Amino acid sequence: MWFIPKSHPEINNRVLLISMVLVAVALWLGNGYSVTLADGKTAYGVFSLLPIACVLGFALVSRRTLEPLFFGAMVGLMLINPNPKVLIESLMASSLKVMAGPVMGWILLLCVLMGGLIMWLQKSGATEAFSRLIGRVARTRSHSLIAAWLLGLLIFIDDYLSSLTVGATMRRLTDRLGVSRAMLSYVADATAAPVCLLVPISTWGIYLAGLLESNHVAEAGGGMAYYMQVIPYVLYAWVAILVVPLVAFNILKPGAAMRQAEARAAERRDQGLAEQAPVEESYGGRSHIMYFLLPIVVLVLGTWWFGDTLLGAMAAVLFTAALYRFLQLAGLPQLFNDFMEGMLSMVTPVAIIFAAFVLQDVNEQLGLAPWLIENVKPYLNAQWLPVITFVLLSALTFTTGSFWGIYAIAFPIIVPLAVALDANLPLTLGALISAGGFGSQACFFGDSTVLSARSCEITPMEHALTQWRYAWVSALIAAVLFALGGWLWG
Repeated sequence: MWFIPKSHPEINNRVLLISMVLVAVALWLGNGYSVTLADGKTAYGVFSLLPIACVLGFALVSRRTLEPLFFGAMVGLMLINPNPKVLIESLMASSLKVMAGPVMGWILLLCVLMGGLIMWLQKSGATEAFSRLIGRVARTRSHSLIAAWLLGLLIFIDDYLSSLTVGATMRRLTDRLGVSRAMLSYVADATAAPVCLLVPISTWGIYLAGLLESNHVAEAGGGMAYYMQVIPYVLYAWVAILVVPLVAFNILKPGAAMRQAEARAAERRDQGLAEQAPVEESYGGRSHIMYFLLPIVVLVLGTWWFGDTLLGAMAAVLFTAALYRFLQLAGLPQLFNDFMEGMLSMVTPVAIIFAAFVLQDVNEQLGLAPWLIENVKPYLNAQWLPVITFVLLSALTFTTGSFWGIYAIAFPIIVPLAVALDANLPLTLGALISAGGFGSQACFFGDSTVLSARSCEITPMEHALTQWRYAWVSALIAAVLFALGGWLWG
C-alpha cells in the first residue's frame, strides 16, 4: 500500500521528534477535557481517539505490534492523568486487572495447551503425514488453499481452535506448492470468526444468543432460536467466507504486499528450498496419519462435549500424551520437554493479546465506544441504521481490538434505537454482529489475527497487511448489501 513503507525502516530522529511533539500537544490540549454522556458517565470526547491513532501510526511505520499497543495504552493513561506516579500506578492497575480477569487466564492456558499439542504433532511427524495425505488430492496451489478453507469450515466450534489448527496443519503442504505463509494465514483467519458467527453452537453463537436474551430481544431460553433467524443477515461473515475461493482461484487479485509474499514463496518452491525444509520427526522417525487424526478428533469432540475449548484442549493434551507414550513414540521426559518448547513458542502471541487487552481497558476508561455511538445516534433513521451500525462498529472493533466487548456495549444502545426507529431488527442485528467478525479478521492486534499469524509462523503485521485488501473488499461488499437491505426492508 502506498502509505506504508515498503521496507522495515528504522524510525529516524526527525519523524520520532515530530510525532512526539504532536502527541505531547494533543495530550496538553486533552488534559482535563471531558464530556458527560447521556447515561451520566464521563468520556474524553474526540481526545479518546488519540491512543488509537498513536497505535495505528506507530504500527504502520515500525511494522511491529507489541510496542505500539503499550505505547497507545501509555498515551491513554497520560490523557487521564499525566502525573508520573499515577501513570505507573494506573498502568500496573490495568495490567493486573487484565491478568486477574477470567478471559486473559483462559487465553493464556489455551495457548499453552495448544502450543504444546501442536509441537507434539510436529515432532511426531503427524502433521507431515496429514500433509502427504491431503497432497494426494490437493496437487495445485489453488486446491491446497481450498483444502485449508474446507478444514476451517469443519472446525467451526471456536475461532481460536480454528486459527491455530488450520495454519499448523496445512503449512507444510502449502510450502511445497509455493503458497505463501501469508496467504495461508489469510485463509485461516477468514474461516475463524466468520465461520463461528454462522454456527449457533459455536462459542460466538452461544455468547451472542446470551446477549439477545439479556437485552430482551428474545425470551429466556429463546436466544439460540432467535439467533438462528439472524444468521442469514450476518452478511460480512457470508461474504468473507465466499471470498476465499475467489482468492484461491486468483479471481480476486492480491494486493502489493500479498503479491510480494507469493512471489517469495514461489521462488522458494522453484529453488527447491521448500522441499529441503527439515521435517521434525524426532519420535523414532515413524509417522502415521492416525497420530494426527486421533488427537484432533479428541480436541474437537472434547470441545463440543465440554462446551469449552480450554477443556477440549486439556482433554486432547492428556489423550495425546497417553497415546504417544502407549505407542512408545517418546518417553515422558522428551514429551514434557517438547511440550515446554511449544509453550514457549506462544509467549509472543500471548504478550500481544495481553497488551491489546490493556489497551482495551484504557479505551473503556476513556469512554471511546459510548461517546462515538452517542454522537452518531442523532443522524440515524430506519433505512440507514443497518449500514451505519456496521460501518461505525467495524471501525470500533478494528481500532480497539475488542469484539465481544463492543457487542456488550452496543447491544443495549442499538437494540432500543432500532425498535424506536422501527428499523428491521434482524438486519440491524446482523450488521452489529458482522462488525465483530470484521474486526476479528482485520484488526492487526486482534486475538484471531495474532493466533492465525502464529500458526503460520509469520508476524501479525505481515498477516494484517497482506490480507488487508481481502478483508476490506469483503467489508465493502457487506456495507453495500446492508445499505440495500436497509432501503428494501428498513
